[in-house]
Order: sequence, then C-alpha cells, then structure tokens
Amino acid sequence: MASSIGNENSVNHVLRISQLDALELNKALEQLVWSQFTSCFHGFKPGVLAHFEPELKAFLCLILWKYTIYSKNATVGQAILNIQYKNNLSQTEKYQPLSKHQKLWYLIFTVGGRWLEERCYDLFSNRQQQSFCKIKRCISFGSGLLKLCGLLNFLIFLRKGTFATLTERILGIRSVFCKPQSVRQVGFEYMNRELLWHGFAEFLIYLLPLINVQKLKLKISSWCLPIAGLSNSENTLAAHCRECSLCGEWPTMPHTIGCPHVFCYYCIKSNFLFDMYFTCPKCGSEVHSLQPLEYKIEMTELRV
Repeated sequence: MASSIGNENSVNHVLRISQLDALELNKALEQLVWSQFTSCFHGFKPGVLAHFEPELKAFLCLILWKYTIYSKNATVGQAILNIQYKNNLSQTEKYQPLSKHQKLWYLIFTVGGRWLEERCYDLFSNRQQQSFCKIKRCISFGSGLLKLCGLLNFLIFLRKGTFATLTERILGIRSVFCKPQSVRQVGFEYMNRELLWHGFAEFLIYLLPLINVQKLKLKISSWCLPIAGLSNSENTLAAHCRECSLCGEWPTMPHTIGCPHVFCYYCIKSNFLFDMYFTCPKCGSEVHSLQPLEYKIEMTELRV
C-alpha cells in the first residue's frame, strides 16, 4: 500500500544505461522463447516452421505482450530492473499507467510492424513482376526511413535520456523507476576477484593464438609412442603402409616424407601447409620431400 502511494506521488528518472539494459534483456528473452519453441519440433521434418515463422513469432510476442505491457505496464527486462512505463501525455507529474490505446498501439508498432516487414520480405523476395518490384521498393524505402528516424531518435535519447525507442516517443510513454533506487555497494574482495579474472582472461586471449596446438599435440604423441630402430627398407615400409600416420585410416593416395611412415596425400599436404616445420608424429622426422609411394602392396597381403 505504501509503495503504491509512493508511486502515485513521485516519479524517479531512469538512467540511460538502465533503459538500454532493459531493451537487451527483452531481445534475449524473445530469442530464448523462440529457441525453446523450435526445440519442440526437432523430431519433425526440417523446415516445417519456415512457412509460418513470422506468424509464430508474432503469436509468441503477443503472449509476452499480454502478460507484460498489458497487465503490468512493463516489459520483462524492465520488470527485472524495477522499471515501468509511464503515460507521459498526462499533464501531471505523478505516475500514470498506460492507457489501453497506448498499449494497443504499442502492440501494433512492435509486433505488427515486425511481422509485416518479415512477411512482405517473403512475399516479394522472389517476385519479378514490375508491380511487385515497385511495392518492394516502396517497402524498402519505408523500412530505411524508419531506421533513419530510429537513429535520430537514439541520438536525441543519448542527449536527453528519455524515449529510448521511436515507438516510445510516438506514443508518449516514458520509463520510470517503480521505487527509489538505492546506491549499490560492491565489496572490495569481489572487485579484486573480478579484476584478476578479467586480466587473466585477456592474457589467455593474447597468448593462445601464439601457441601451435597441433604441433604440440604431435610432439606429445611422438613422446608417448616412441618407435626406435626403424629402417628405410621395403619390408619396414610395407609394414607401416596399413594406415595413415595422421588419420589412422587406409592411406588415400599414399605419400612419404622420407621416413618409414606413410600418410594420405591430403593429410600430409594440409599439415605441411599449415606448419612448414611439420614433423612425423611417429618418429619426429622433418618433411624432406613429399613423394608418392612407389612400393606396390596388394590389399590381401596387408590384411593377412
């Protein structure tokens, strides 16, 4: 009761960053709802929702509008941040909820406008007739004009701090705090932990691209599986022709690099192009020359 009286007697200004955070939370919620909805149709034929995607998105947004703007005068992102919409067209400075007309026009501008843009794009994207091309150009011009107006509105918002979107400015609805905001105090230990973690993460982002992970992996594998006493005789070569030393499969277009081991052409070529100091993962020999395997081995001999 006391909070409702406070809401009626005072209006608290919302910071710009809080309004932008609320918009981002709304977008994240819509994406989450849509991903959860589409996951219910993973067992169906692919593309079953493609023809009705604009209508399904509009229906889900309609449900969200019913339980947020229509019933609570606030979106989900605003409710999380303790923000509400105020009817800025009223002459009084006290808090006034949105009228039914404002809520309805908010639905038309946000949900209806997005549905109209997506549906018109699907209808006129593959039409080549002259009349359809004119309609498509008009729709593209109108969409570009709205985006330009949205950009100008955003610049004004950065200057004055009210009406973060063009819809809010047209309808005369403003974001206000439901209750006075208290100053948040962050502990010194928490700040140190966050600074340390971010510094460590930035160091890893700088360091990891400098490490040749593939070469390090091959080096470790050569240490774990040492092979000694190999010769370049035909018998030794035939014994190692059963599989590629990189992929482990039957060698496709087998090639050698000067050691007793055999590689698929594409395996050794891609690794050598990636690392000019590439070494054999089995014996550690460097690539002297990439030569096709000349020794002919029958498949039945290798299977025995």
